[in-house]
Amino acid sequence: MEPKIIRNKEEMRNWSRSMRAQGKTIGLVPTMGYLHQGHLSLITEAQKHTQLIVVSIYVNPGQFAVNEDLSTYPSDLHGDIEKLKSIPNGVDVVFNPQNLYDYGVEREQLKEREKEKEGGVVSCLEDEEHETWIRVEKLEKGMCGKSRPVFFRGVATVVAKLFNIIEPDVAVFGKKDYQQWRIIQRMVRDLDFAVKVIGSELKREEDGLAMSSRNVHLSPQQREQALSISRSLFEAKSAAKSGKNISSELRRSVIESIEAAGGKFDYVEIVDQESLQTVEEIKNGVVVCVAAWFGKVRLIDNMEIS
Repeated sequence: MEPKIIRNKEEMRNWSRSMRAQGKTIGLVPTMGYLHQGHLSLITEAQKHTQLIVVSIYVNPGQFAVNEDLSTYPSDLHGDIEKLKSIPNGVDVVFNPQNLYDYGVEREQLKEREKEKEGGVVSCLEDEEHETWIRVEKLEKGMCGKSRPVFFRGVATVVAKLFNIIEPDVAVFGKKDYQQWRIIQRMVRDLDFAVKVIGSELKREEDGLAMSSRNVHLSPQQREQALSISRSLFEAKSAAKSGKNISSELRRSVIESIEAAGGKFDYVEIVDQESLQTVEEIKNGVVVCVAAWFGKVRLIDNMEIS
């Protein structure tokens, strides 16, 4: 099935409204492209809930800080379209805007320089014209929010823009980005978006590595080393199921496994699945969340423990 390619915001909005006027329901799968099987599983999940599927492909500059990997983020639009065509029942629209922050003002869109303002470093998006950001204040503070202070405001803002442009009934997010999924759920609840947010289970490669567009940057040696993340998470879950419920001990075992493999951990946290607050002892549903560096590649992964 050949999807319709839409690049203009107004055309996208008009298509959605015309479909809704016909009584059709719309599902959205937001992506930054370079699709892998994990992304395709999100589309399969979305097909269970709505009649029409929109996949957005947009590398959002608003969530990258000036020292991060925006310029090297992998891209293959033609390959992405071919993968989408291979899905049973396909997708209806690929929304691939050039710039969601273009308001018709002559200016340099992406200025690669560090900017300091009250409140800290801003994103690499030149924001002299774009001033409005969405913050989910408590949920964004920990884990990825510590080392990437502009990330979640950029994610929440661009997702809100996509919701306003596409007006979906359902949006599907992968649980690999666990904190992001919970943040979007909370934003939708707090701001009364008429969108049902669904979390789709994390997908892994056959060797256990969590699927990620960044995996392509790992050398063969680094990829083998990175398997320490998933191995340590499965071991922590097994230990918790056998009665070892002290978070500090489980956390230490995950860190030691990653470091022994040659990785450098950004964070390892055991948090409540809803509030994302750290817990000292595992009693109810928690999630073990990890971010670690192997070479110049930062990987994230998690494991739910009920």
